[in-house]
Amino acid sequence: MIQVIRYIKGYLLIKVSGFSPERFMNLCSHHNIFLWDVENHGDYYLMKISLKGFYRLKGITRKTGTRVVITKRYGLPFLSVRIWKRRIFLFGLLGSLIFWIWMSGFIWAVEIEGNYYVTTDLFHDFLEKQEIQVGMKKDRINIEELEKAVRAEFDIVTWTSAKIEGTKLLIRIRENDLITVEESGMDFSDAGQGGMDLVAEKSGEVVSIVTRSGVPVVKAGTQVEKGDILVEGCVPIMNEDGSIRRYEYCHADADILLRCVYSMNEELPEKYEQKAYTGKEKKIPFVMFGTRKMKIPVLGKSTGQCDIVEEKTQLRLFQNYYLPIYIGRDYIREYLTEEKIYTREEIKTLFEGKIQKFIESLDEKGVQIIEKNVTIDKTSGVWKMKVDFLAVEETGTAQKSQRTNPQEITDWPADEEE
Repeated sequence: MIQVIRYIKGYLLIKVSGFSPERFMNLCSHHNIFLWDVENHGDYYLMKISLKGFYRLKGITRKTGTRVVITKRYGLPFLSVRIWKRRIFLFGLLGSLIFWIWMSGFIWAVEIEGNYYVTTDLFHDFLEKQEIQVGMKKDRINIEELEKAVRAEFDIVTWTSAKIEGTKLLIRIRENDLITVEESGMDFSDAGQGGMDLVAEKSGEVVSIVTRSGVPVVKAGTQVEKGDILVEGCVPIMNEDGSIRRYEYCHADADILLRCVYSMNEELPEKYEQKAYTGKEKKIPFVMFGTRKMKIPVLGKSTGQCDIVEEKTQLRLFQNYYLPIYIGRDYIREYLTEEKIYTREEIKTLFEGKIQKFIESLDEKGVQIIEKNVTIDKTSGVWKMKVDFLAVEETGTAQKSQRTNPQEITDWPADEEE
């Protein structure tokens, strides 16, 4: 505690030399000037004295013929003097601290994870409609409402999680092209709520059906249209006379394979422009603050047409503390255009690539292609392709049954007497 008090008031390390240092210390004791940590170095003494006591030494040094030199200064009074001398630096440091604290209250990066069918650009367009964008305040984001809005906007999204990490908004989603009853959040466990039917998602021919619960209304070879009921989620309980007494509701469940047709149409003009790069390339560095881009000027100008590819990196202090500052480069490549005409082989190669991508997208959905019919022709300078895919896929979407029990049908009220 004494050390703390001394530090607050301030004290000095002094060097005492001259005719009679011992008499100097005796007179200090006589005048209640406290000295401590006294060290004898032969020709001189080192000791510590309070700041208040040092100002009372003038008469004592004159009487004893000693010389007092300050060696070191300690304590808050001397620290505040040093701080004041560097006040511009400290004010800048304090201003920077306030600035970074203020910046941490905003969103400077939005990251989306788990999206495949819903593209990142489409998701960012949705966020703009929700008035969620880079540069907005964190407290304006309602996480629960955002998660609900994502699920309501995109039917294919079955699970959403949003959270704020530092200055980054992280949105994780899970997609599924076949939404089950459990994932849709619907609860029909109560029989009074009705059953759940399975309906066709596309038109086609039923290849096979294996029913686990419910009553099938189609069989292998049946032609169905989109929306037709395949399996009813209500089992009839019959009276002795063969009439329906009531229905037992359930969730219809079955493995149903449907043979259906997918169509694909593509067009490409016969003439096209091909880029021939001249080999001239420039790299223009830039710094971007928010949406304002500041390019560093370079000598010379590009005279022809050019492609510009932007590469930028967002700065951050820590893992999730992003800043609205980007550094990067614009790569400018000059080119000349040449008009060319597609040959049949070139068109065939391009169309085959598009067909392959379409087949891969169907494979990811569990659709099996068993046959394809491709037609390519040229009309009025435009190459046209039409492809019909004969495919087999699982079908059956849950839909609430419209059937009601006979006892639930109320009698019409009798006509009132006039």
